[in-house]
Amino acid sequence: MRIYKHVNYLWDDQKAASLGNDEVALLLYRSNLLGSDLRITNYGGGNTSCKVMDNDPLTGEAVEVMWIKGSGGDIGTLQKSGLAALYVDRLRELEKVYKGIAYEDEMVELFNHCIFDLASKAPSIDTPLHGFLPFKHIDHLHPDAAIAIAAAKDGKRITEELFEGEIGWVDWQKPGFDLGLQLRDCLANNPGIRGIMLGSHGLFTWGDTAYECYINSLDVIEKCASYLEDNYGKNRPVFGGQRIESLPAEERQNQAIKIAPILRGFCSSERHMIGHFTDDTKVLEYINSNDLDRLAPLGTSCPDHFLRTKIQPLILNLDKSAELGDVEAIKELLSPLFEGYRAMYTDYYDTCKHDNSPAIRDKNPVIIIYPGVGMFAFAKDKQTARVAAEFYINAINVMKGAEAISEYTSLPRQEAFNIEYWLLEEAKLQRMPKPKSLSGKIALVTGSAGGIGKAIAKKMALEGAVIVLNDMNQERLRGTEEEFVGLFGKDNVISTPLDVTNSDQIQQAFNQAILAYGGIDIIVNNAGLSISKSIEDHTDQDWELLYEVLVHGQFLVTQSATKVLKAQAVGGDIINIVSKNALVSGPNNAGYGSAKAAQLHLSRLNAAELGPFKIRVNVVNPDAVISDSNIWAGGWAEGRAKAYGITVAELPAFYANRTLLNEIILPDDIANACYVFVGGNLNKSTGNVLNVDGGVAMAFVR
Repeated sequence: MRIYKHVNYLWDDQKAASLGNDEVALLLYRSNLLGSDLRITNYGGGNTSCKVMDNDPLTGEAVEVMWIKGSGGDIGTLQKSGLAALYVDRLRELEKVYKGIAYEDEMVELFNHCIFDLASKAPSIDTPLHGFLPFKHIDHLHPDAAIAIAAAKDGKRITEELFEGEIGWVDWQKPGFDLGLQLRDCLANNPGIRGIMLGSHGLFTWGDTAYECYINSLDVIEKCASYLEDNYGKNRPVFGGQRIESLPAEERQNQAIKIAPILRGFCSSERHMIGHFTDDTKVLEYINSNDLDRLAPLGTSCPDHFLRTKIQPLILNLDKSAELGDVEAIKELLSPLFEGYRAMYTDYYDTCKHDNSPAIRDKNPVIIIYPGVGMFAFAKDKQTARVAAEFYINAINVMKGAEAISEYTSLPRQEAFNIEYWLLEEAKLQRMPKPKSLSGKIALVTGSAGGIGKAIAKKMALEGAVIVLNDMNQERLRGTEEEFVGLFGKDNVISTPLDVTNSDQIQQAFNQAILAYGGIDIIVNNAGLSISKSIEDHTDQDWELLYEVLVHGQFLVTQSATKVLKAQAVGGDIINIVSKNALVSGPNNAGYGSAKAAQLHLSRLNAAELGPFKIRVNVVNPDAVISDSNIWAGGWAEGRAKAYGITVAELPAFYANRTLLNEIILPDDIANACYVFVGGNLNKSTGNVLNVDGGVAMAFVR
């Protein structure tokens, strides 16, 4: 086995042998190995291909077919369904109708006339780059170490000297048909080379077999990385040396927790954004350096980087140890920074736009740097925010390497604009599914590991929200988290133990939500318990427990949520799961029923107070939710059955028969009611009560 220091050698001969001579399967295997190492290429970046002989389904004759990653795919998770398959000869014949670089976009539609496998993914813009090279297996990757050389002022010279002519060079060119022809010409002019460096962009390598291609890619990247390592700090300190020291780790997190909701509010001025925070050592080395103010405005070089991170980051003008308790004062200090960034981005758009450019997109920053603390990313969902942060770390690595061996150069702004607002990129965006109604929203449902709470959390997640699961029962919480991760992905779910009577645990839950996602939007006070006893049998402990969990717990959670919602200043929703018993008098129910009535009126009071901040407070009143509900534990079912003179087994039918609709109420019914309030159609409603009880006339509010 080969030993590498800067990349992972993951090839398993036994696994590869099990794939036999299936070159497409070997392509997928190689791609997945390469994509698993972010030093080799980042999520969604790069492209891989192979060429095979196959029988033409129309003529039966043997033809050469190229299998290549389709548009919008990720090589780390690539499957055959994500590949495009094209006739190589037809693709190359397109040169006869190519009218020049001004007509690049027209060629993409013609790729469809070259499709071999009708189940193919749409071919990407990189297709001709692979098609005009003769090799059986080709990798186009975006390794930080190679891009550092490609983005260096002397990148071409360094490439020639480092590889002694074995790696060719093609100057920056927007991907497309013309670049494919340039790669072909570079190979023709430099026979025997083992790869090509694309200026400011990335690396092409190849081989006659999947394994040879894999090894060639690793060898070239390893050599680039070793060269950079040998030069770090050789001529000058990395990034010009450290200007400031980082706060200790715990203090960094505390500052991030305090500032993130404010930043999220600014970044959500056009639509709700989800955040990601990192204080990775690579980030801290860069953001605390003397070179930060010089390098950050230059922007990134690789198209994959700035497509996800925007043209440049926003640097906060805050001391790392600034007192952040006065939210309004911090907003007043930061507001000019965000206004300035939006003005910069608007000027960038207006200066560079073409007559047919798509409309300007969100003008807020994606990457925000807080020197001494860390880096934030804000995007439409958690995965996009996390990936944006990863891409900016790639860009940091590129800047670090380029500065160590020469001088970092970014793309000219017009070139960057031509990529960001490329009509083909716009078409790709338009093909993406429309956001779900709760996309960009963060939901915390108390008691969400079972029964009603779990159903509500699942409904929110199905509609696009990210979820903060919590519960007192640790075992049940772990099981629910595992289920939700399987359903919605690890980016969209976190969990935390939470006892709503414990102020420290409440604060910790919100802190985790902020660190993971940047804030909170939807809070559902669902956690509860029930005790059914006659007045004579009720104990002081029963009474105190009911009021502590139901009333005080709702108050404490709402109090903590309000601070975050006000800091964000983009509104929000608080839903309180109360009960029909808040409105209906019944036997053996003094403690529970009066506590529920207190919850109901507390909701009205909160709605009145928080309305001016666009924070809506509404109530869902369930009744008799028996299925998978904790309310029936602890003797409640027995108590209610006794009160009505029936058996526990008769309760479901008893409750259904007493309703106007004669319906049994399920947890999903409560979840749907909660969604009604937060789904977007009732944004002007607050202080409402929605009964979900099958129709109990005594519970009618009016």
